[in-house]
Amino acid sequence: MIDRYADSFREEALELLGELEEALLELEQQPRDTEVIDRAFRALHTIKGAAGMTGFDAVEAFTHEVETVFEMVRSGQLEGNLELVNLTLASRDQIKLMVDAAFSDIEVDEDETARLISALRELLSSMSTPEPNADKGSEMAASANELVYRIRFRPPTNIFQRGIQPTSLLRELARLGPCKVKALTEEVPPLEDLDPELCYLSWDLTLTTAAGESAIRDVFIFVEDDCELEISLLNPSPKSAPNDLKLGEILVQHGDLSPEELDQVLRGQPKLGEVLIETGLVTADQISQALNEQGQPVAQGERQRFEETSSIRVRSEKLDSLVNLVGELVTVQARLSRSANEIDDPNLIEIAEVVEQLTWEMRDHILNIRMLPIGTTFNRFRRLVRDLSNELGKETELLTIGAETELDKTVIERLGDPLVHLLRNAVDHGIETVAERLAAGKPKKGIISLSAAHSGAKIILEVRDDGSGLNRAAIKSRAQKLDLLGGDNEPDDKTLFSLIFAPGFSTVSEVSSLSGRGVGMDVVKRTIDSLQGTIEISSEHGKGTCFSIKLPLTLAIIDGLLVEVADEVFVLPLSAVEECIELTRTEASSGGNLITVRGEIIPYLRLRERFELFGESPEIEQVVIAEVDDRRIGFAVDRVIGEHQTVIKSLGRMYREIKGISGATILGDGTVALILDLPPLVREAEQDEHIKNETLQGRLSQKHS
Repeated sequence: MIDRYADSFREEALELLGELEEALLELEQQPRDTEVIDRAFRALHTIKGAAGMTGFDAVEAFTHEVETVFEMVRSGQLEGNLELVNLTLASRDQIKLMVDAAFSDIEVDEDETARLISALRELLSSMSTPEPNADKGSEMAASANELVYRIRFRPPTNIFQRGIQPTSLLRELARLGPCKVKALTEEVPPLEDLDPELCYLSWDLTLTTAAGESAIRDVFIFVEDDCELEISLLNPSPKSAPNDLKLGEILVQHGDLSPEELDQVLRGQPKLGEVLIETGLVTADQISQALNEQGQPVAQGERQRFEETSSIRVRSEKLDSLVNLVGELVTVQARLSRSANEIDDPNLIEIAEVVEQLTWEMRDHILNIRMLPIGTTFNRFRRLVRDLSNELGKETELLTIGAETELDKTVIERLGDPLVHLLRNAVDHGIETVAERLAAGKPKKGIISLSAAHSGAKIILEVRDDGSGLNRAAIKSRAQKLDLLGGDNEPDDKTLFSLIFAPGFSTVSEVSSLSGRGVGMDVVKRTIDSLQGTIEISSEHGKGTCFSIKLPLTLAIIDGLLVEVADEVFVLPLSAVEECIELTRTEASSGGNLITVRGEIIPYLRLRERFELFGESPEIEQVVIAEVDDRRIGFAVDRVIGEHQTVIKSLGRMYREIKGISGATILGDGTVALILDLPPLVREAEQDEHIKNETLQGRLSQKHS
């Protein structure tokens, strides 16, 4: 088995397992929905076929047991109840474990596999025997839905070297219904020229099935891109009359013979099949297959043609590499534009402008390729909410809104853990028990909504529940114990609620498997900060809580504002910048790091002092006013250079823990500029100022005593 095809199987299997889980959760709500049942069956059927084709025999055998049960559900002989859903979900998890184990050191619990197989077989054995009339009716219904397909399959000659047996595909196809198979041998060379490691055969098949074209294509899912595969429908509806077309007409319909060639041969030729073979227009195998199809229902009109696939699967590493190359191209283009302007050659400037336009178009296209619908992340949380609700004895439903909203794949990948913590928190702390909800006059089923929407250059995610809301008194009491509230001032809701993100903060007195350790919300805050985002909390007692997250659409390239401090260049995220104002030396010396802007007093941070840069500040400095954690904060710099689209480069391992720096970029002249991460930069400065004030007060107290 070649690793490349094993990896392909793993990717497809994990995707299908996600689809299976989604279908099962829908089946729990709509147990009689035939479309949902078909989705689950197709996922299982495809996983089984692909596993057998690529050598994952254990996965194939186990999945076959699950598929057998769902075949009974599909035929109406077994009900899609809660017991079945729970058992199939557990089996789905076991299949995933078996797939993962083939690529890692994970061990599969064979006892659990045996237990699940036993439970699946017991479920089948407990089925009541259907009434004879019902059996007959079911048989008639199946027969009434059957269609006849003609399939031409020519595998690549190197299919054996890829670890795939074509005969296994034919056996899998035969499971869909009665199938006539004809091997085409005209490509087989003489014995002395035959390579036993190559495949020279192709096949013509006639399949009668009610499964549909999608199920047929699923059989060839791992070879369809490399083989010649034609699927045509021979009867347009189950009620089509038996085929009374003659041999030549069937060959014309197949495309093996043109109408003109048929007419020419028919003139004065009594035996069509023999004449066609003698003239070399068709082979004996093609005649034999056409004769097989005589007596089968036939489609009117030409052969049905299928559109070629409009998308391809690309490994994320290749996409990341492409983005990095585009980033390098953007940097080189900036240097080209700078050099062209310095040389002041009109022809060179024109070329530089064209290169700049093409570069930015390419950049936009590449970034759009990285954009994925966030629904791919949303879907996996339905299982999480379901299992947690069952564990806690609550009834909860997860609603998703805006699943089609697109976001950079890097951001999506890093959002998983924060959303898991927020949803666990909503189920555990937010949603009440059924008894508590009924006593409060609420529906017994709690609702958690997960929504996404675009807002300019940002995306807004909301996790909202209709539970009891945050306990203000409990949060305040815990904050006072941890000495998180300074002074006797009564904090507003926004300040108080933000304290739950502090490390070690928890209002639960007893530690459980779900909560009480005070680490979850801290993880949420740190991850959102690392994504250049913000998170806000709003809550109303008895009505619920909402966590609102604002994130940039991409982390690969951002719009930035270039500033200069002591010959060093920094980049501030332009999305946070509101305005720039001047600061004279007189105002700076008398203001105490406070500046008045249209009657509003705004604190500001000196980047020169923060980064310990030497040299004297200019007579007139610039203060960049930005919104940080919903506050207006200023950043004093020597000079504002202007806007700049910044290609973000990650820092080396030694510098990743430096607070206030999120990355770096290379400017057009080749110099490196650091990209500022404003929230942690401000918080660290405030913490240093707090320590400084406490130290000063301690010294004054000692002096006074």
